[in-house]
Amino acid sequence: MKKIINILILLALVAIVVVQLLSNKKTSENRVYHYDKQKAIIVNTQTIAIADINSKHEFTGTFDANKDAKINADFGGKITRFYVDEGSKVRKGQTLIKLDDVLLKLQLKATNVQISGLEADEKRYIILTEADAIQGMKLEKTQMTLEGARIQRSTLLEKIKKTTIRAPFNGIVTMKMSEVGSFAAPGMPLLMLTDITALKFKINVSENNLDLFEMNEAYPIQIDAYPNVKIEGVVTSIGSKGNMGNSFPVIFEMKNTPDSKIKSKMFGKVLLDGSKVKQGISIPAATIVGSDMQPKVYVIKNGKAVLQPVKVSRRIGNRVIIADGIKEGDQIVTTGFINLFDGANVKVK
Repeated sequence: MKKIINILILLALVAIVVVQLLSNKKTSENRVYHYDKQKAIIVNTQTIAIADINSKHEFTGTFDANKDAKINADFGGKITRFYVDEGSKVRKGQTLIKLDDVLLKLQLKATNVQISGLEADEKRYIILTEADAIQGMKLEKTQMTLEGARIQRSTLLEKIKKTTIRAPFNGIVTMKMSEVGSFAAPGMPLLMLTDITALKFKINVSENNLDLFEMNEAYPIQIDAYPNVKIEGVVTSIGSKGNMGNSFPVIFEMKNTPDSKIKSKMFGKVLLDGSKVKQGISIPAATIVGSDMQPKVYVIKNGKAVLQPVKVSRRIGNRVIIADGIKEGDQIVTTGFINLFDGANVKVK
């Protein structure tokens, strides 16, 4: 009997706990706010219209020397003299470096002696051959040896000439990479020679802005270090292959200032005044939903807000230019994005 009473007490306690839990659940559910997805959300909208887009453009880039070369020796040799230092201005053909040529000159002297002996033998063998005193083969062999010696002499003369390293163009020595007594190996840079009398200026332009530039046309360029200096650059190259960011290189060429103020690797800007007016679709940047890689806008269709992917060509201040995705007459949401979702019922304020 006692056992039955204990079981009944236990069942009663379980029942009380279950009832309490159900009561708590109901209370919690009553406290939770349930959003009515069918309720219309109040929004502000804008009707898309085609309008003139007149904007200024600014593209940052860097200046580079028109000519920039590493000067090296054509063959190995010890450096005996430097005629220039960093910062030296040089002219085309001016001597820059002298390599040791003592051994080459000794070899040339020995070759000249050999040639003199062979030329004497050649004259003697010609007389003897004509008199049938010797076979003509000996004369031919001497003449072949003489020709080889003359070629060797020309080679030595060319090598001796190249021990004097000269400037390939007018410029400034911007780096000295060796010293007197060092060994100059073939292809090893010894000096850096830079010509900044003419310059190149490179910018990277998105595909949507490439049509702003035309080959052989001049454009104003501003130097960051000298904003009051006015120069123009002529477009000489428009890249046909984009980089990882889908930008294309545009290269300008120009003359430096008379005092060569602009240095290689300085920064500058190409400035366009916006005189080329185009028509297109411009919307507030705040209407864009999602990432820059997958931009979207809410378009009102049959009383509902529908997320529509768009293609942004560029940003101008707090507005964006749309290349594709929406058209004239479409109605897009401009404010009221709280609780807004794809397919939501909307009410235009």
